[in-house]
Amino acid sequence: MLPTDPFEEFRSGLEDPRKRARLLQLLIFGAAAAATPAQAFFWGKKTEQLAEERSILTLKGEVSVNGETADESTRIRAGDTVRTGDASEVIFAVGGDSFLLRDNSELQIGGSGFVIDTLRMLTGRLLSVFASRAQGQQLTVNAATATIGIRGTGMYLESRPDEVYLCTCYGQVSLASARDPDDSELITTSNHESPRYITSEAVRGTRIRAAPVLRHTNVELRLLENIVGRDVPRALRKTYIKY
Repeated sequence: MLPTDPFEEFRSGLEDPRKRARLLQLLIFGAAAAATPAQAFFWGKKTEQLAEERSILTLKGEVSVNGETADESTRIRAGDTVRTGDASEVIFAVGGDSFLLRDNSELQIGGSGFVIDTLRMLTGRLLSVFASRAQGQQLTVNAATATIGIRGTGMYLESRPDEVYLCTCYGQVSLASARDPDDSELITTSNHESPRYITSEAVRGTRIRAAPVLRHTNVELRLLENIVGRDVPRALRKTYIKY
């Protein structure tokens, strides 16, 4: 039987990819129609755009903004720091960019008002989608071992002291080692084709190496795009589960 509210299980932050995939498959394919906007999203339809006066779609567990406990009425802007605790996560938007910040993570947001120009991922895991930037404008993401330049894309990032994992889900990023800016790569993808590890130490002359697709799904990406009034590329709408 399907849960009354699919977000109730989705918010649980299941760590086992197989369990999470099975849950998403149940939510997507388990019924022909849905009674609520949340359910409608999981049946392959778009979810509603987040109201202009809101930043947070949903949160679970310990979530703080600038050290203060957050709730669904909390506003998030450039200049803020968002943290999550154990078994916690938050889905939120700032302007045309939106984020799913997983447990035990810390994200610093730079820019002005609701326009982001830098992100600093101090630790943890982040799934995000970004609005297209004007010619010559680029959002920079700084993580432990990597610097990532973004114009408009979907991205999944894990930041640890000695290694960063990056999946450019679709779009284009310029990727460079934080230790050696000349150790770099321009990545263009349409459906998770080129995940990368960026390590603190070089192996055979580079700190950038190929990686598998880990711990994020096209369903989650579509949710993030929908709450800022967009949709994922058509190919991703047909591939609901991606691990």
